[in-house]
Amino acid sequence: MAAESETPNAANRIAKITLDERLVVRRSAEVEHERAVAIFDLIEENKFVPAASYQGPFNVHISLRDGRILVIAISDENDGLQEEVTLPLTPLRSIIKDYFTVCESYFQAIKTASPSQIESIDMGRRGLHNEGSETLRDRLASKVAIDHETARRLFTLICVLHIRG
Repeated sequence: MAAESETPNAANRIAKITLDERLVVRRSAEVEHERAVAIFDLIEENKFVPAASYQGPFNVHISLRDGRILVIAISDENDGLQEEVTLPLTPLRSIIKDYFTVCESYFQAIKTASPSQIESIDMGRRGLHNEGSETLRDRLASKVAIDHETARRLFTLICVLHIRG
C-alpha cells in the first residue's frame, strides 16, 4: 500500500499535456508511437504537484527555449497560466544524446538481431531512460514534485522535442 504522501490526489495531476510542435519537421513512426504512448500513459496516471499551492488538475505545455532551456507552462483546466517552470537542459544533454544513440541501435536491431542482442540493447536503453528520468525528477524537485513513472513519461516527451526531422 502506498504511503499517504504517495497516494494519488485528483487535483495533483496533469489532465492535459501538449508539446511545442512549431519546429518539428517530421518524425518516424516509432517516435510518433513512443510520443503517443507516453502522452496516453501520462494522462491515465501521474503525480504532478507544483511547489506553489496551485489547484489542479493541470494543463501542461512543454517546450524548449533556444534548444537549451526546458519550459513547462502550468495552467489550470481553463488554460489560465499559473506558472512557467524553466530548467536548464545541460544536465540532461549527454543522457539524451546517448539515449538517442541506443534507441537508434535498438530500432535497427529489431530488424536483424537475435532476441538476446535485442534484449541487451533494450536493457541499455531502459537504463539510460531511467537515468534521464531520475535526473529530471531531481532537477525539478524544488519546483514540481513528480513520481518515477511521471518522470519517465516526461523524459520521453522531452526527447521527442529534441528530434528535428
